[in-house]
Amino acid sequence: MKAIAIQEFGRPEGMAVVDLPAPAPAAGQVLIATEAIGVGGVDALIRSGALAAYGLFQEGHVPGSEVAGTVTAVGAGVDASWVGRRVWAFTGTGGGYVEQAAAPADAVLPLPADVSAADAVTLGTSGVVAHFALRHAHFAPGESVLVRGAAGSLGIPTVQLAARGGANAVAVTTSSAERGERLRELGATHVLDRAGASTDDGAPEGYDVIIDIIAGPDMPTFLDRLNPGGRLVAIGMVAGPPPADLAAHMTAAFRKSMSFATFSADIVPEADQRAVRTALFAGEVALDPVVHAVLPLDEAVRAHQLMDSGEAFGRIVLVP
Repeated sequence: MKAIAIQEFGRPEGMAVVDLPAPAPAAGQVLIATEAIGVGGVDALIRSGALAAYGLFQEGHVPGSEVAGTVTAVGAGVDASWVGRRVWAFTGTGGGYVEQAAAPADAVLPLPADVSAADAVTLGTSGVVAHFALRHAHFAPGESVLVRGAAGSLGIPTVQLAARGGANAVAVTTSSAERGERLRELGATHVLDRAGASTDDGAPEGYDVIIDIIAGPDMPTFLDRLNPGGRLVAIGMVAGPPPADLAAHMTAAFRKSMSFATFSADIVPEADQRAVRTALFAGEVALDPVVHAVLPLDEAVRAHQLMDSGEAFGRIVLVP
């Protein structure tokens, strides 16, 4: 089968199309003929080699953690009625950029007939992360929210959920006025540039909640934008880890009783994730899936070039 492997860590061009044997589902697994594969920030982070120093990944790794398609076979101990069903699945930390993906049966969810494969991989992980990140931040109706890096696949559902959850202001950082207008259509009330400077009148000076997908060296300037009692939750590191001198801002943090936290959906019980994901696919949680581009699987390099350029607005999807 056709797959994409990271042959050399670093730039997108280090990935290549390879031929691999089709996997046989192990005990407790299902095999899925993929119809859509989500391209995420964690894929780009792995591809960059940033995690290789920790011994987590090696060259030859097949990235991708989120797929949608049709179950074609099941392993021992799995109900055979899964065969032939359209599903969304989480494959783990890799193994998704393939024509046939193996996934644990308990990480598979049936798809309603009216949910496309592309929409499924746009909502399945990002919507769940956005939901629980806002909960992790103890967001409450009437509070002000800033989403840093709002035009990506994680930022867009966070904007929508904050707006529809009763925020009194939803500010976003983004790179252009055009992207800002698109975010306004999704619920943003104020648009800031990447540095956090307002590009319109009336943006709050401080925020009760900041959801940060960017991190990097500029994170401390956003900590300074928190209101007394405010909470910043980092859910991504698009610009790399926070600076080593982050602790220098703790004096101000104590004075204003601010909180800083990181968040990964890995800490959320699978049953809770499954409940929210089911509600998303059923339309019970109102989110509009935003897909930037649908590309052939063998154009994975182009997909990652788009990711690295910062030009993508929403999810990038690969299709075999």
